[in-house]
Amino acid sequence: MTKLTETYQLSNETKIPKVAFGTWQIPANKAKKAVLDALTVGYRHIDTALVYENEKEVGQGIRDSGIDRDEIFVTSKLPAETKSYDDAMKDFEETMSNLDIDYLDLYLIHAPWPWAQIGSNHDKENQEVWRAMEDIYATGRVKAIGVSNFNVHDLQNILATAKVKPMVDQIQYYIGYTEPKITKFAQDNGILVEAYSPLATGGLVDNQQVKTIAEKYNVSVPQLAIQFVVQNGVLPLPKATQLPHIQANAKLDFEISEEDMKLLNQMPDTAPSAFHNATQG
Repeated sequence: MTKLTETYQLSNETKIPKVAFGTWQIPANKAKKAVLDALTVGYRHIDTALVYENEKEVGQGIRDSGIDRDEIFVTSKLPAETKSYDDAMKDFEETMSNLDIDYLDLYLIHAPWPWAQIGSNHDKENQEVWRAMEDIYATGRVKAIGVSNFNVHDLQNILATAKVKPMVDQIQYYIGYTEPKITKFAQDNGILVEAYSPLATGGLVDNQQVKTIAEKYNVSVPQLAIQFVVQNGVLPLPKATQLPHIQANAKLDFEISEEDMKLLNQMPDTAPSAFHNATQG
């Protein structure tokens, strides 16, 4: 059983709620209500990014919720295209201005390469950007720092010069696509793995094998998929805009048996037609 208020502990002892509310692909005009609904349902971890173009509305939802700031864990991300120290500093200030909150709980580099150049090498630039992340962290305006879409090589590159190790790696992760090499390397190095698209952007909802296991627990496929991620010690970021879906995704009051977890962990890709980051796996 998983509660939205349960936490993992990052390597710097920051507590992070085990399930986040993701806002990727939520348009700005729906983001404020979605965030308010999620917080009302009980979510205490909200994830956004500068590139999502909804930070202002996400920040508004957080401020309008009436919930104490220190009870809400807020994550945002530096654009993948930003590959210099000065630009990283500038984009961070833009994010803080958009959100209009005193501090961020977690700040991530969105990807090791610009999205238009997936797989291109930016090792030197990533080390420079990581230096900016460390300097931002040193100010206390960010409680934790990490990365997203980084594979083992990308993590090793940062670790080679880092004074502060990344605390999180947010990667694509769902039943049948758990990126074991990255996950193992991250966990061996004290880096928490977060799972974006834990429902494979809806791609696994019609998987018959997953449906059968979900029926056994009298839960939906999304509920099973989210709980699966948590039971693997990974942090899922389900996204929804409709209140019934937001509520349903939060109902994780069941436990998947060891036997079924083994089955789920051995499944082939449950959403082969979904987008896949070719640099990972």
